[in-house]
Amino acid sequence: MERQLRSSLLAAFFLWFAMFSPWTRNDINFWAVMLSTAVLLGILSFIYGRDIWHSRTLFWGDMEGMEAFRYWLGQIALGVLIAAVLWGLFWVGDKLSQLIFPFARDQVNAVYNIKGTWDMQVLWAMLLFVIGPAEEIFWRGYVQERLVRLFASSDRPRLFCNAPVLAMAATVLLYTLVHVPSLNFMLIMAALVCGAAWSVLYWLRPHWMPALILSHALWDAAVFIWMPL
Repeated sequence: MERQLRSSLLAAFFLWFAMFSPWTRNDINFWAVMLSTAVLLGILSFIYGRDIWHSRTLFWGDMEGMEAFRYWLGQIALGVLIAAVLWGLFWVGDKLSQLIFPFARDQVNAVYNIKGTWDMQVLWAMLLFVIGPAEEIFWRGYVQERLVRLFASSDRPRLFCNAPVLAMAATVLLYTLVHVPSLNFMLIMAALVCGAAWSVLYWLRPHWMPALILSHALWDAAVFIWMPL
């Protein structure tokens, strides 16, 4: 399993480098590669994490009738709430960053310029239904959960932390590092904040996975298309 995790992370780092680095991003179709990356990592998450998703299916499958209805309704409401809170935090952060960093607005605009000439309806559909869900399925649903199980089964020192805490910290670090090739401080900080929020929530409440997937999808579409900062 460790080999599979390493190979999927190497694929993620390679593809994010191709999409965001100044040495490669002008030679590729960003959105075509982003969409392909999301599909690939989503597929790898389900193939390499069959045991993880099987255990989640068993958890959801144990619910019937009103219990299942309340759970899924709660997940939807929670996903919308998380996305709204994150958007609000980023709105405040955007205003504060412009007061602190003179380069902040230019770097944020550089991220928005990635839109190019793509149709906005196509972009928000891609973000909402494919890219956002696939990223959350990969980073929290597969990577973080796999790290939890690997750390829990390891005989190596735990660094005074338990396995879920180590997995959470490692996932935040990895999710932030894949954005470093962009050399865009604001984008890297955005990845750090979002990655920390979703990873901490998964650490605290792993059964909130559907809500986290929905929140990532909604946040992507909102901050990039519907209500840009």
